[in-house]
Amino acid sequence: MMTDILAKIGSPADLRKLSVQDLKILAGELREVIIDTCAVNGGHLAPSLGVVELTIALHRVFNSPEDRFVWDVGHQAYVHKLLTGRLDRFHSLRTMGGLSGFPKRSESPHDAFDTGHSSTSISAALGLAVARDLKGAKNKSIAVIGDGSMTGGLAYEGLNNAGHLNKDLVVILNDNEMSIAENVGALSNFLSRTITSEFVHKIKKELQGFLEGLDVVGKGVLKIAQKAEQSLKGLFTPGMLFQAFGFEYVGPIDGHNIELLVNTLENVKRFDNAVLVHVLTTKGKGYRPAEENPSLFHGVGPFDKATGKVLKAKGAAASFTAVFGEAMKKIAADNERVVAITAAMPEGTGLSSFAAEFPDRFFDVGIAEQHGVTFSAGLAAEGFKPVFAVYSTFLQRGYDGVFHDVCLQNLPVVFALDRAGVVGNDGPTHHGVFDLSFLRHLPNMTVMVPKDENELQHMLQTAIGHDGPSAIRYPRGNGYGVPLEQCYHSLPFGRGELLREGTDGAILAVGTMVYPALSAAEMLAGENTSLAVVNARFVKPLDRELIISLAAATGTIITVEENVLQGGFGTAVLEALEEAGLFDVRVLRLGFPDVYIEQGGQSELRALYGLDSAGIAGRVGMFMKERNSR
Repeated sequence: MMTDILAKIGSPADLRKLSVQDLKILAGELREVIIDTCAVNGGHLAPSLGVVELTIALHRVFNSPEDRFVWDVGHQAYVHKLLTGRLDRFHSLRTMGGLSGFPKRSESPHDAFDTGHSSTSISAALGLAVARDLKGAKNKSIAVIGDGSMTGGLAYEGLNNAGHLNKDLVVILNDNEMSIAENVGALSNFLSRTITSEFVHKIKKELQGFLEGLDVVGKGVLKIAQKAEQSLKGLFTPGMLFQAFGFEYVGPIDGHNIELLVNTLENVKRFDNAVLVHVLTTKGKGYRPAEENPSLFHGVGPFDKATGKVLKAKGAAASFTAVFGEAMKKIAADNERVVAITAAMPEGTGLSSFAAEFPDRFFDVGIAEQHGVTFSAGLAAEGFKPVFAVYSTFLQRGYDGVFHDVCLQNLPVVFALDRAGVVGNDGPTHHGVFDLSFLRHLPNMTVMVPKDENELQHMLQTAIGHDGPSAIRYPRGNGYGVPLEQCYHSLPFGRGELLREGTDGAILAVGTMVYPALSAAEMLAGENTSLAVVNARFVKPLDRELIISLAAATGTIITVEENVLQGGFGTAVLEALEEAGLFDVRVLRLGFPDVYIEQGGQSELRALYGLDSAGIAGRVGMFMKERNSR
């Protein structure tokens, strides 16, 4: 890869030494590095390619790290990383021990705020701006937010408060969906340059102050002037919305025209109030496969750079996500009350084909999980069977709705929690290792975890047939290749499955830990340790009868879960034993400790925390030896 100019960029200050032509060459070099790295490591390719020129211009005009950048979600922050001294480590992006795929304060002083979930940037940047003013500092606070994140209510809460406070805050709206005719675009660019000029801005403020100081006639003239300005801009731009929130509105402007971006931002930099700059970009810009299929290349695995073909393992089993999607279609065909909801993830949750087959029963609510939960509750209140398919980590954003709008009313909403457990290279913001803890303590909630993709089908049937709230959590990635039964049935409610007999103790496992627990039991059998293995299936309600009988018979219980130990499945088993008065039973709980789990491959992370077959066998074997020595 050619990085002649990029190799000389040690910090954003170096950009100010370059000509506009050099900046254009740099844009090409940045794209090459990002494409090459993502082809090997995977990553959020299309969003970062779309903001190359914008990021160059931002760092050319503003002075990071003194000026604070907050990148909403962080999908588009790869260019920012490369321009802030991380080129030599960029090859490690999203790998264990390498650069994070998202902004991270502990990684660089140029990362002002950790991000990973949507719609937070305006609120965070406003907090930074208010803190700056309280300290008497003079730096700028800049939020960069994509149009997709504007579907989240938190973004509007931030806009509302920011417009009210009217602090020195710059919001960059990166709009990569909207297209605008060439003639209108040229006029909009002209209007933006005119409106943002220092002279016009100064005159406007002085004239406003003069007119406000006059009598009723002066105030009337001011209202007419403001109305005329708004009408002119509103005729050509969507600025009226943001002006209603109290922001100065600039744009829309071409987000790939470096010279225009720099000139506009130089003018905006002189503002001392809240301003929103509307920038039009092309997602995946500069790499044809990503431009033609930006959804696929939004977050993509390793791919062949020459063809854009995503590399997949040969002969891999169907993913849990795909099996869920097919099961949804089959169940919905027989039950017209079943409806599906997603929060801007129709493909990611496996519901795209459902949407095509049942368009009237499919609802994409945008990046608005809290709304999605309560919307589902409204559907359930009228007799429907809503299935809200959502990533585990994103349901955290709708927790109050789960508690107040679903469980309190005992409504039959099904939460299909994809990406439960560790998800891999996106790291701590995306791991779904808390859902067992934050769901099982809610009254009326049922929590299920399938051991494989076939059991997932039956659990979905069970949940839809249940007259109350329920959640099914399942992992990212491929299943085990087990046969998929074509006739679904409801599972015995609240009952586990004894998979292996044993006399020395019992391993109670859930979900992805079931097969590793069976393998570990086989290993330990060779060391003359006889362990029963149970597929718990239900985290709530527990199969107390089975658990207590095994505890009483063996005196030893081991729990294994791909969840944090605090408040999880193992804690539920401890509570059951205490309530049954079995105080002498020895218990070992295996799961994730009280830390945020770092990025890395799923198998790497499970091995690191002793949650693969070898790790479980080692820890259980040691535990059993200690027990026998006492």
